[in-house]
Amino acid sequence: MHKWLHVTAVALLLSAALLVGCDQGATPESTGKLNITVSIVPQKYFVERVGGEYVDVNVMVLPGASPATYEPRPEQLQDLSDADAYMRIKVPFENAWMDRIASANPDMLIVDTTEGIERVPMEVHHRHGEKEHEPENPDPHIWLSPELVKVQSQTIYEALVELDPVHQGAYEANLDGFIADIDVLETDIRETLEGVESRRFIVFHPAWGYFARDFGLEMIPIEIGGQEPSAAEMAELITEAQRERIKVIFAQPEFSTRDAETIASEIGGEVLLISPLAPEWLDNLRNVADTFAEVFGQ
Repeated sequence: MHKWLHVTAVALLLSAALLVGCDQGATPESTGKLNITVSIVPQKYFVERVGGEYVDVNVMVLPGASPATYEPRPEQLQDLSDADAYMRIKVPFENAWMDRIASANPDMLIVDTTEGIERVPMEVHHRHGEKEHEPENPDPHIWLSPELVKVQSQTIYEALVELDPVHQGAYEANLDGFIADIDVLETDIRETLEGVESRRFIVFHPAWGYFARDFGLEMIPIEIGGQEPSAAEMAELITEAQRERIKVIFAQPEFSTRDAETIASEIGGEVLLISPLAPEWLDNLRNVADTFAEVFGQ
């Protein structure tokens, strides 16, 4: 009888130990992965390229939503209690939400991935051929410049090393590999756009300013400062498109295409969608360059 009780007690202790072990195995600490939250989908790609197998990345702005107007869900703020870091990129929604994001987890490292980057003011294209700057409205779309993504990746690397110095060697190797891929991307895009005569393009939302600057293009936005154009401005855009023989108006999935379609209809052209928020960043920029080259060659 005593022997049976002894065996049963041992079995119960072993079962409890196994249950504790299973529970511990489910925690982020025991998996060895950092829990990182970012603002937009392209940042997820950057962090995963540098962090590799040692990071789990969550995205605040859900696919299809706009970083300009997004409002985080309550469960997203709750999930930040498990985050090791939040990597911000200063897209507009952060202006209203960053304090609440930070207060959701006082122990969470806040990383400003715009550090070391001089963000240029949004260019407002006036219909008379002049350009002015809005000094209070810096262009947030720094993830669409390969050169600026190199700077962001270095900041991401430094943050990961601060949180997890044990894997510094892996992070450094991943960073070097990512930078090499960006170098190849830049070369490919320049070769793709080499020789095209027309380098001006009309786009609804002015997301592609840094990309245009990097590769010698000129962006003509329909939307100005978040405001849709007036009837007079629409007329001037149509005239400009006709003068420049522009036949394609670019738009993006996160915004209405109504104004783009109106202009395209007036010039006998078409609307093409290009997304600045696609998940596969390298492939997306390469595909966008191919699209520009094809359109410029028409």
